[in-house]
Amino acid sequence: MKKIIIAIDGFSSTGKSTLAKQLAKHLGYVYVDTGAMYRAVALYAMQNNYITTDFFDSEKLINSLPSIRLHFVFNAELGFAEMYLNDVNVEKEIRTLEVSGFVSTVAAISEVRSKLVEQQQEMGAAKGIVMDGRDIGTVVFPNAELKVFMTAGADTRAQRRFDELQAKGDNVSFEEVLKNVVERDYIDTHRDDSPLVMAEDAIEVDNSYLDRKQQFDAVLELANEVINTL
Repeated sequence: MKKIIIAIDGFSSTGKSTLAKQLAKHLGYVYVDTGAMYRAVALYAMQNNYITTDFFDSEKLINSLPSIRLHFVFNAELGFAEMYLNDVNVEKEIRTLEVSGFVSTVAAISEVRSKLVEQQQEMGAAKGIVMDGRDIGTVVFPNAELKVFMTAGADTRAQRRFDELQAKGDNVSFEEVLKNVVERDYIDTHRDDSPLVMAEDAIEVDNSYLDRKQQFDAVLELANEVINTL
């Protein structure tokens, strides 16, 4: 059976990664969480004091890019690949609200995007891949056989993210999470380099009122339709 590239784009906290993992597991494809890559770069900037709530030395980050090594290592126990930054597992650290507060700012830097897009394109050269992010269908894989664009209301997305962080034991308020979601939406859609937009040939999926199974079933059907026409 021929393999395809599945590009999943959309706003933050729309369940892109959850859906991408489900599809990759079912189809036997490789899953790449591009958001984790940008989060890792943001974490690096934080660790080196290049970025704070009122300061960002983008030049220092750009000059440090050759020193940033990113790779995924599959964790059989968890069932998915974890993010490694310079050979250190940072999967837990990159999922904090603090990193969420900086990731869109870091991802808006053209040099950062260029470095990561090149890596992402190499990962998908052999197809049989599910990749989620903000510009997968528009920039990374404009010729992807299936493009999906995920959306949902800001309040709905914030509630999902809040519940997720609470379950992890993070001490955050719903208001903080909602503010982060709204701010990231604005930065993602207004940046000069590769802003978040739906590709012309993408299929929009509003999952405001869909559970995970309904969402998975709908997109898997789309994927099978494409695969069966090859």
